[in-house]
Amino acid sequence: MKLEVETPAHLIDVNGLGLDEITETEEGGLRIGALVSNTDLAADDRIKRDYAVLSRALVAGASGQLRNKATTGGNLLQRTRCPYFYDTNMPCNKRSPGAGCAAIGGYSRQLGIVGVSDSCIATYPGDMAIAMRVLDAVVETVGPDGKTRQIPLEDFHKLPGDTPEVENALYPGELITAVILPPPPGGKHFYHKVRDRASYAFALVSVAAVIQPDGTGRVAIGGIAPKPWRKPEADAELPNGAEAVARVLTEGATTTRDNAFKVPLVERTLASVIEQAKS
Repeated sequence: MKLEVETPAHLIDVNGLGLDEITETEEGGLRIGALVSNTDLAADDRIKRDYAVLSRALVAGASGQLRNKATTGGNLLQRTRCPYFYDTNMPCNKRSPGAGCAAIGGYSRQLGIVGVSDSCIATYPGDMAIAMRVLDAVVETVGPDGKTRQIPLEDFHKLPGDTPEVENALYPGELITAVILPPPPGGKHFYHKVRDRASYAFALVSVAAVIQPDGTGRVAIGGIAPKPWRKPEADAELPNGAEAVARVLTEGATTTRDNAFKVPLVERTLASVIEQAKS
């Protein structure tokens, strides 16, 4: 709003809705209210014990001051950090549909290599959602008519296609009320974030992983796609090593001169996580 990228007619304060609690579900998981702060979520004993990948991802994000203010729902809904999206002097299909994409042919070091389109190559910038994706989280919502929905996180963020302005599955007026975590997955949990600076920087590549003692597990990748990137067929390759997993995750990658390094970086970051899991 400060940059006039968005100019809403109204702002609505939702802080009084009481969505700031973490409660246990009947299924043995957790229900995280949409207004739970990133700091409180990362520090919760149940999260640190049973969903450590999420706690580690949260601590890797932004700064302490921002984590104190950032909320679970708000974090999921953060906009792309493509520099051209924020520069209102440059064309951007996400900001102004049909205007063109200045990032294609422009500076693209931070931008996407998979899941992108001819309309947009921006990446989803968050850390929390990458961990939630590997945990098979579900987003709970309520609409203006009072109807509720549960949206699997894998379906919540949208790929750009020809409509990059449509970033998520929410209907107009729909509100996130909570995120549901299924029962703890066990295993060893990892969140490895590669970035240009040690703090307050978005991921070039990040890996969220839950790896079991037999080498099987789940993996999700950040920094390479318009949404948290996970493929079940890549999970199946975990016992075969980082090269096999990375090959599936980066299949069909569309790279630029600036971001082609992300393809080998995915494999190297995965290799580091898999090696740690063996220790």
